[in-house]
Amino acid sequence: MRFELSDTQQLLKSSARKFLQKECPMAEVRRIMETPAPYDANLWRQMAEQGWTGILFAEDYGGMGLGMVETAAMMEEMGRALLPGPFLATVPMAGVLLDTAGNEELKKIYLSRIGSGESRAAVAVQEEDAAWGWQQVQLSASGGGDALRLHGSKRFVQDAGVADFLLVVARGGRGLTLALVERAAEGLSVQPMAGIDLTRRLYSVQCNATPAVLVATGEAAERALERMSLLANAALVAEMLGGMQRVLEISVEYAKTRKQFGKPIGQFQAIQHKCADMVLMVEALRSAAYYAAYAIDHGLEEAQAAVSTAKSYASEAYREVGNHGIQIHGGMGFTWESDLHLYYRRAKASEILLGDAAWHREQIARLVLD
Repeated sequence: MRFELSDTQQLLKSSARKFLQKECPMAEVRRIMETPAPYDANLWRQMAEQGWTGILFAEDYGGMGLGMVETAAMMEEMGRALLPGPFLATVPMAGVLLDTAGNEELKKIYLSRIGSGESRAAVAVQEEDAAWGWQQVQLSASGGGDALRLHGSKRFVQDAGVADFLLVVARGGRGLTLALVERAAEGLSVQPMAGIDLTRRLYSVQCNATPAVLVATGEAAERALERMSLLANAALVAEMLGGMQRVLEISVEYAKTRKQFGKPIGQFQAIQHKCADMVLMVEALRSAAYYAAYAIDHGLEEAQAAVSTAKSYASEAYREVGNHGIQIHGGMGFTWESDLHLYYRRAKASEILLGDAAWHREQIARLVLD
């Protein structure tokens, strides 16, 4: 039994780190962050050339056909680099939905465009109550076939501003409905919303008799959403792990160089305790994150519980590691000049993204009771 990445997986991880260090250093992150929608077409094209946008999908759709462990290894490096842009929304979310629920025609057209990097996508689930999940969806779908229309609004849609098409969760005559909407569709309005993470923007989406393409309904739609939530959460947890690791590195380096009373603050026991706590949280999440990815790849019965356990822990641990890092910096970590506060913003946004700790603990409780 191996408790580490294989040579191939480690090569993928190290190549991702080298690529991001070269093409997306913090100076570039800050530049992209200042754009109206934090996305850089050239960086996205290079990521697609690396095969990242198709990592989870079959070669028939422009993909690499790799698994969740490989995706987690790559996402960890993205989180460490604080990569801006719509990768999470496009690949583990929209791409997985299409791969699971789409028919062959939709996959050939839309999933292939995701796999090749030609298109970006977003998934619209949440509404006014901001709750994650699709049980209370109110946005309505009327008609059918070529006459399918959507009516209502969505909130907190991640990276919709740069999406070429959206996958919208609605409710129609046949129950839960998953529909695909082209960005240029009549009656579709996408407006920016305020958000704490400046590298990953949120939008409100309004549908006014907006034409859409039916992807799935009823149980098929629900199964696709459940699988999307499973894989997207596993990817997000790995990304959060990478961010935590980088906060730890920044904080330790600062503790070695910042002097107080004539010696580095890292020599003070209070600082050592905080660094030790950060290491413990990072390594605990590393085990949980990669086991969740492993459980998905091997179809283990406990995959859902493993993912929800990892996300519930990550939601609190990333925030706490950020707190420790800022305290070690004496508060200056939250100034604009410091990179640390950018990670803290990502931590707070990721804490509630795809379900907060309480939501995932509720899923675990339901699995236990069932």
